[in-house]
Amino acid sequence: MLSIVEIDRGTPAAASTKTVSLEIDGRAIAVPEGTSVMRAASLAGIAIPKLCATEMLDAFGSCRLCLVEIEGRRGYPASCTTPVTEGMKVATQTPKLAEIRRGVMELYISDHPLDCLTCPANGHCELQDMAGVVGLREVRYGYDGANHVYAKQSDGSANPLFVAKDTSTPYFTFDPSKCIVCSRCVRACDEVQGTFALTIQGRGFDSKVSPSQDEAFLDSECVSCGACVQACPTATLSETTLIERGQAEHSVTTTCAYCGVGCSFRAEMKGEEIVRMVPNVEGQANHGHSCVKGRFAIGYATHPDRITTPMIRAKISDPWKVVSWDEAIAHVASEFKRIQAKHGKHAVGGITSSRCTNEETYLVQKLVRAGFGNNNVDTCARVCHSPTGYGLKSTLGESAGTQDFDSIEQTDVVLVIGANPTDAHPVFGSKMKQRLRQGAKLIVVDPRRIDLVRSPHIKADYHLKLKPGTNVAVLNTLAHVIVTEGLVKDDFVAARCEPEAFQRWKEFVAQDKYSPEAMEATTGVPAELVRGAARLYATGGNGAIYYGLGVTEHAQGSTAVMGIANLAMATGNIGREGVGVNPLRGQNNVQGSCDMGSFPHEFPGYRHVGDTATRTLFEKAWGVPLLDEPGLRIPNMFEAALDGTFLGLYVEGEDIAQSDPDTQHVTAALSAMECVVVQDLFLNETAKYAHVFLPGSSFLEKDGTFTNAERRISLVRKVMKPAAGYADWEVTQLIARAMGYPMNYRHPSEIMDEIAALTPTFHGVSFEKIDRLGSVQWPCNEEHPEGTPVMHVDEFVRGKGRFMLTEYVPTREKVNAEHPLILTTGRILSQYNVGAQTRRTANSMWHEEDRLEIHPHDAEERGIKDGDWVGISSRSGETVLRAKVADRMQPGVVYTTFHFPGSGANVITTDNSDWATNCPEYKVTAVQVLKVNQPSSWQMRFQSFDQQQQDLLKAAEPVTR
Repeated sequence: MLSIVEIDRGTPAAASTKTVSLEIDGRAIAVPEGTSVMRAASLAGIAIPKLCATEMLDAFGSCRLCLVEIEGRRGYPASCTTPVTEGMKVATQTPKLAEIRRGVMELYISDHPLDCLTCPANGHCELQDMAGVVGLREVRYGYDGANHVYAKQSDGSANPLFVAKDTSTPYFTFDPSKCIVCSRCVRACDEVQGTFALTIQGRGFDSKVSPSQDEAFLDSECVSCGACVQACPTATLSETTLIERGQAEHSVTTTCAYCGVGCSFRAEMKGEEIVRMVPNVEGQANHGHSCVKGRFAIGYATHPDRITTPMIRAKISDPWKVVSWDEAIAHVASEFKRIQAKHGKHAVGGITSSRCTNEETYLVQKLVRAGFGNNNVDTCARVCHSPTGYGLKSTLGESAGTQDFDSIEQTDVVLVIGANPTDAHPVFGSKMKQRLRQGAKLIVVDPRRIDLVRSPHIKADYHLKLKPGTNVAVLNTLAHVIVTEGLVKDDFVAARCEPEAFQRWKEFVAQDKYSPEAMEATTGVPAELVRGAARLYATGGNGAIYYGLGVTEHAQGSTAVMGIANLAMATGNIGREGVGVNPLRGQNNVQGSCDMGSFPHEFPGYRHVGDTATRTLFEKAWGVPLLDEPGLRIPNMFEAALDGTFLGLYVEGEDIAQSDPDTQHVTAALSAMECVVVQDLFLNETAKYAHVFLPGSSFLEKDGTFTNAERRISLVRKVMKPAAGYADWEVTQLIARAMGYPMNYRHPSEIMDEIAALTPTFHGVSFEKIDRLGSVQWPCNEEHPEGTPVMHVDEFVRGKGRFMLTEYVPTREKVNAEHPLILTTGRILSQYNVGAQTRRTANSMWHEEDRLEIHPHDAEERGIKDGDWVGISSRSGETVLRAKVADRMQPGVVYTTFHFPGSGANVITTDNSDWATNCPEYKVTAVQVLKVNQPSSWQMRFQSFDQQQQDLLKAAEPVTR
């Protein structure tokens, strides 16, 4: 079912710039060449009846309801499949057409339950609407014969055509009795999502929609993206919440708070109750598509675990005390002032959130710099994409990806390295699969056989199944082939890049030691595959590189990002549609948190605190002197806490106790602090070590902006009042005032105005402009007043592109007899990051625990079977998970996710980190895996501590939960 506010014009818009003039029902209209008659009529204000047509999908022409008459043509062509032609004259309403349409509708209704008054689609059902439009007044055919409506036939025997409702998924119901076999759901699964989980089974009157091979939806290949639900014109596929709550009465457009795709949604509401989330067809990042998280997993916002009153305590072993906002804010300020008076102004700091808005993040870093008087501010990008900022800034001159998502429509060769788009960025993953099915070539560089390597109608041309930790080596071998085989785009390099740097790089990668043959033993990738992949990327047309945390979360993360940029520059794959260097950001606003100055060495806009002109600009605007030396990074904060010199921390919307590496080190540091302030929705793992808990607000309870992986700034709109009374930006403002630093913003738009005034790449950004254009991609300034979809078009931001030398340095995390396997980590579709949101939804039906994937050979050697409990031990610690024997792994490599705190995935990761940014090396941990029969000692301590903290929370009555 489409949104209650969207107009469906029946077929997709044509891309042609050439126009065609025609006449429809006597009205003259000009439309782009390639437009269907149906869409042209809709644009002229004429609604042609339809059932199988929707602008989400290519025209199909099966329902025979949209027939028209065209002057000079015989018969009654379907308007959805008929393109306009110059001078065409179309009639959409004639007596004969009316007769045909009533006959067609009569047949549909003759096999459809007449329960409109109690149907969940009542009032928003296309079948119901069309019956009214065509003037159907009677149905001559009863249900005595064959039908799909009733479980029993007239003689009392079982009806072989009847199929009971499928309620197996928690988010929608499939009622086959209401199905009109229009194929919209099947086509949506194929064309939009690319899963091919649905099919039309049987022929003629026996035809029916079937998930996989006549399975229940939950047991099928369906990923619950909801594309089928949105496409369905009847109540055959209906959201569970729609069935329970009824039709919405208004709609508010906002932006998803999950991954870095930044999907636009229409929150369809009854008062302040959400009925359903509908992907916005006009959304410029997602174009009306979504995944199971964004569309359905929003129940966490109203989950009973939410804490909505401030709490304080003296020690983490004390029960929580519920206090007023005034008391809580005064206590925070008092404690931070006390610590600074005793230990110096550098003894406190803050961590910004990649889940909060740009405006909220900006205020936190401003509070730290101007209110605390130091630069001790950092963000979760430290542990994910900080190498992206360093590597791209060094080579291209800007710390962000180069393209918009739609650029992939012009891509000929897709190179995916260290990313799993179908799980971590599923809506963009679907768009990528669309392009691959159209014929684009695919190179995957990943130690695991991710779904993109082989899935319906897609097969990677090359899968470079490298050993974890050898990204830089593989990138150098690709570069070696490009240079030594004369595949460099010399004209591009000569015009756009620094000649001296290029010459040094060219000589560097041409060394024999970087040939694919010489590096094969190191990387584990056969030389012929490397050579084939390099030739394909360099010569296959527009080549685009997409990478993720499998590149950045390494000891050479920054080096690998530079290596990727080197490849793009050497082959001329930069500065136009279809190419580029594209980091797939993990969280909804991790790009924005970096843009807003969340790193200790940079002001907003990636300008160093040591730059006098920049610092003077901020000092004048903020009214206080600012420090010119970088502050502490997150790992440095932990070390300083253990040394007794860093004792106060304000954490907004992050869970460092679960997400950061070497968990026991992190929790020891938190335990050493005197005042940890956590601002969040739930008592997360970090909050269990907190002395002050300030209730946070969900994305549904605030106004602001998010910036996605393509630099797209989109509005977040409040659809309900904050459950705790304040949005996050208001809480930060209260703390600043209590600390003696004035902040007096009345609305987040005023904060964005300040950001725009102080940040060159944001000079043209405003809430008004974003609202008018739908979204804006920075840079948006005097030079680019409506934003920049593709960067580095005529020249690089830094002027000339700089090739960087990328010497491969093996990680110091080595396998040995005690730890013979390498552990790497990643995400799964149904869960998100530390799981605080998705674990409080029905998504846990798909993934209820973190598991360890292990190759059958390694499992057999250890006597491990699928589902066995196994102990994973590293140099840092030990944990226990259930095994999943999977041939997608390579021998010697194991894999797990990190969505559940009790799994202890980060107990075993080490403190190794990127040489430039301290980004942890999550992707390479030497481990041993053995069969066990009880939890690890850490897990037992965790369970005990968790229970203690839950009991202390309950003792804080009356807590509003």
